[in-house]
Amino acid sequence: MKRKALMGLALMMSASMLFMACGNKTEQPEQAEEAATEVVSEESDQEMADNCAKLIDAIYVQNWTENTEAQCKEAKAAWDALSDSAKELVEGEFADPDYFGRDTGDASKDDPLNQDEIGDNEILVVSFGTSFNDSRVQDIGGVEKAIAEANPDWSVRRAFTAQIIINHILARDNEKIDNVDQALNRAVDNGVKNLVVQPTHLMHGAEYDELMEAVEAYADKFETVKVAEPLLGQVGSDANAVNSDKETVAKAIAAEAVSETEYKDLAEAEKDGLAFVFMGHGTSHTAKVTYSQMQTQMDKLGYKNVFIGTVEGEPEETSCENIIAAVKEAGYDKVLLRPLMVVAGDHANNDMAGDDDDSWKSMFEADGSFTSIECQIAGLGEIEDVQKLYVSHTRDAIESEGLASVASASTDDLVDGKEYSAEFKTDSSMFHVNEACDGKGTLTTKNGEMTIHISLVSQKIKNLYVGTAADAEKDKANWLQPTEDEVTYSDGTTETVNGFDVPVEKLDTEFDLAILGEKGTWYDHKVSVSNPN
Repeated sequence: MKRKALMGLALMMSASMLFMACGNKTEQPEQAEEAATEVVSEESDQEMADNCAKLIDAIYVQNWTENTEAQCKEAKAAWDALSDSAKELVEGEFADPDYFGRDTGDASKDDPLNQDEIGDNEILVVSFGTSFNDSRVQDIGGVEKAIAEANPDWSVRRAFTAQIIINHILARDNEKIDNVDQALNRAVDNGVKNLVVQPTHLMHGAEYDELMEAVEAYADKFETVKVAEPLLGQVGSDANAVNSDKETVAKAIAAEAVSETEYKDLAEAEKDGLAFVFMGHGTSHTAKVTYSQMQTQMDKLGYKNVFIGTVEGEPEETSCENIIAAVKEAGYDKVLLRPLMVVAGDHANNDMAGDDDDSWKSMFEADGSFTSIECQIAGLGEIEDVQKLYVSHTRDAIESEGLASVASASTDDLVDGKEYSAEFKTDSSMFHVNEACDGKGTLTTKNGEMTIHISLVSQKIKNLYVGTAADAEKDKANWLQPTEDEVTYSDGTTETVNGFDVPVEKLDTEFDLAILGEKGTWYDHKVSVSNPN
């Protein structure tokens, strides 16, 4: 505060001298005071905005702690205290003005389904989640309501797997949604005997695998536990393997997309040169072949003007660049973009339909080959036939026997000096191993001590520290130093990125790993290492 006062006094004196030199004695004190006040106000706005950004970054994490709820409230209070101009200054590692400022609909219309008094039978609908309120109501809520209506003797409850999204909703809208552990503990505390878990995930990917591991940990808490199929069913062996679930979804999304246009069917749209592009998320998981299978399914149905793409560009042929090339080669000059995702959230609104240069809409426009590019922002969850398919999967699980199993990682039989490929999981989509590494690092043991070498996505992370950010500041001697790793992507291109050797005390157990970015700020993260093979 002393520094600000001195700055203001100096400005007043400078302004006073200037006006005296010009012969204006009447207005000089008032104008000088206004100038000084404006400078102090701007500095105060920036400080308050920086503090708000720091509080947002603190809750933009994938781990829940006993302090999370209080941190969410603190972040919202800091935002509410900002002036409109100061809100535009909020910028952090993850924070921006849209975190609290973007209007995504009325959260009060959403039912978080976190009530107690569950009864003996529960269906737990597990989704990745979305902070877009309207989509949460229409897409996730639509699936949940359909399942509830079809199973009146069962209580339907909700869980999200993305703590980052749970925290966002809690901070902005004060809506409390259970994560998977909280939902399972709620079921145990309520004396649930029969539990059916219905994931709204598209496929048997990484999210599904993690869910299975979490559910297995609670398997002995219930009389029966069953897990239903994700939307697109079993993955299959190759790109040509399709099934009835994929056929149902293919027909449903194509029909829904056409119904919102001027055309009566796909064939009429094709004659007019219109291609439908459905954009999924993409994944480095082996289940990524599912996207190729969906393209196969569209081809088998004779949908010549339907193309399947992904944000992540995995598999390779689903990248935006390759989809643009395929649409042009097929001779279409009009494009309609629509998400192949359960919810129309951040990816649909920003990665697909956003105005930034790297959005799909912008990339199609920049190509210059198309006379029109339109977007339909709607999730799969609001389509009636998709809801019915989830209902069918839930019913199949209720009538089935036993819990599907997932092989858990073993810490036994690790040979000293031998290298293993192991999964390296983090709490953030912004901090992870390079996509060329398929989510894995190289685990070795020496004298019984484990170390995993990971290659990151770039050279922007300068150091790592096993522990918290606060401890890292005081313990520079133990900062992990980077190596220069060359990674090779699926298209044959290479890139030099930073790699690190991270000590691992125990497998399948989260531990603190702080990261130091280019701005010289440490950030806390949680990581785990599992499934060495």
